[in-house]
Amino acid sequence: QVQLVESGGGAVQVGGSLRLSCAASGYTYYYMGWFRQAPGKEREGVAGIDTDGSTSYADSVKGRFTISKDNAKNTLYLRMDSLKAEDTGMYYCASDGWAASWSDYDGYTYWGQGTQVTVSS
Repeated sequence: QVQLVESGGGAVQVGGSLRLSCAASGYTYYYMGWFRQAPGKEREGVAGIDTDGSTSYADSVKGRFTISKDNAKNTLYLRMDSLKAEDTGMYYCASDGWAASWSDYDGYTYWGQGTQVTVSS
């Protein structure tokens, strides 16, 4: 059984930065991803990382967000820079996905409970 616990969310001004963390327990050698969901919108893939370290990003965050993983700590990270108001939402960590469909939330088995990110001007 895999458990995922996100942290690091908060309120920040436009142009600011945050780093989200996702602590994983259990078997962790899976494809992992970050998703977000704004009120009234569908959950969307933000970034994904494979077991070999290769990464994928949504076009809306390329150049601003960086996904990384510390295997020794079993922790997934999402560094978010140059934040925009449209980045506001609940951010979720997910595990056991597929690289070919990394942004498809139906493809992941395990989910955390989310951490809220609010970006205001």
